[in-house]
Parts: sequence; C-alpha cells; structure tokens
Amino acid sequence: MTTTKLHLHSEWKAFLREELNSNNFQAIINDLAIERKSHTIFPANDVIFNAFNFTTPSNIKVVILGQDPYHGKGQAHGLSFSVPNGVKIPPSLRNIYKELQSDLNHSNSSNGNLESWAKQGVLLLNATLTVREKMAGSHQKLGWELFTDSIIKKISEKNEGVVFLLWGAFAQKKSVLINTNKHHILTTTHPSPFSAYRGFLGCKHFSKTNKILLNNNQKPINWKLCSEPLTLF
Repeated sequence: MTTTKLHLHSEWKAFLREELNSNNFQAIINDLAIERKSHTIFPANDVIFNAFNFTTPSNIKVVILGQDPYHGKGQAHGLSFSVPNGVKIPPSLRNIYKELQSDLNHSNSSNGNLESWAKQGVLLLNATLTVREKMAGSHQKLGWELFTDSIIKKISEKNEGVVFLLWGAFAQKKSVLINTNKHHILTTTHPSPFSAYRGFLGCKHFSKTNKILLNNNQKPINWKLCSEPLTLF
C-alpha cells in the first residue's frame, strides 16, 4: 500500500503530506506487508485510516484517544473504541454507554458502531493503528506512535478549541503534545472494567464536552448512537 492508494479525504492528504511521505511511514507500510504474510492483522488495509474518513481536519471538535485496535476477529474497523454493526459490544464500550446513560440519560445501545460521532467531528484515533490477532499491543513498536503523535501535535498547532478526552494513563501521557492555551483536555481513568469505577463512571465528560463546545459557539455533539452506518466521503 502506498500513499496514493490510501482511503483518505483530500484535505487529510494535504494536512498529513509530511507524515505520509516520511521514512517512518513508508517503513510502517513495508513492515505491515511483511506481517500480513505470516500473521492475521487487524483492521483490514482499507479501513486502517477509517478515523480520518468521517471528518476533515478543519471540522474536528473532539479527539478521543485509544491505545490500539481490538485484536479479536471482526472487531476493529479503524475507529477507537468502536466496533462494526452487529458485533458484540466490548467491555470498555459498555462502560462508555453506562456513562452516557448516567450523564445524558441516553439509553444503552445494542449497536457498538460510533460512526455517528465521527461524522460530527469526533476523531476516534488509536495511537497504534494495527495489531496482530489476539496479541494486544503487538504493533506498538512498529512506528505508529511517531505517526499519530505527529497528528496530535499538528491538530494542536493548526486547530482551535478542540476538546481532547484522555482516558487512562496511556492517553494522558499525550497531553504534552497539546497546547492547553488553545485547546481543552478532560482526563479520567480508562473505561476498562479494571479502572472504570475509579473515575470514568461519573466523569460526565460527554456533557462537559458539549458545554465547552457551546461556550465556543460550536454545535454540540449528539452522543446518541445512530442505528445505521453513515456514508463516507
């Protein structure tokens, strides 16, 4: 796969031109091709960059940072914490839904697809964009974090008033990449069952995010999940 074959909106290709043409990125793509010869890798090539296909850089309102994709068959589709329609909702996402219900009185959904959030300007970005089947964190040394750290820094530099939701210690380490004079950071524990009860449940990040957006004269996010998938660009 080369940069000319990426499923990316033209604005993203321009925004990420330096990163896409870097030696690091080309090394990642080459290593992925080798990995796929002997391992099952998630997600599929055509949705690795799915997070960038529902909103343009200039329309980003919120960034929710995940660590790496789900490593079970059929789960990962390029959006952090999200799963395709019809796939069983993972534990962390179930806790996200619990907090949505508590915070905004949204009923729990049987649909784990977060495309409707992404379409409204929520960048659902994993720090690592691929993973081996049943091997969490297996691609964390592939070079993806150099790529995604650069994206976070560029969003911080080029945009204004973005709300960054950093859940868990891993995500919170990325706060050094963000200019807090221009943007907003909300932090709490990860929604994983191992940590959700130590801060995530009850954090009210969804209503707090909308309050920040309204104060910045931006349209708030409709966090209620759509039942049908949305169309890409």
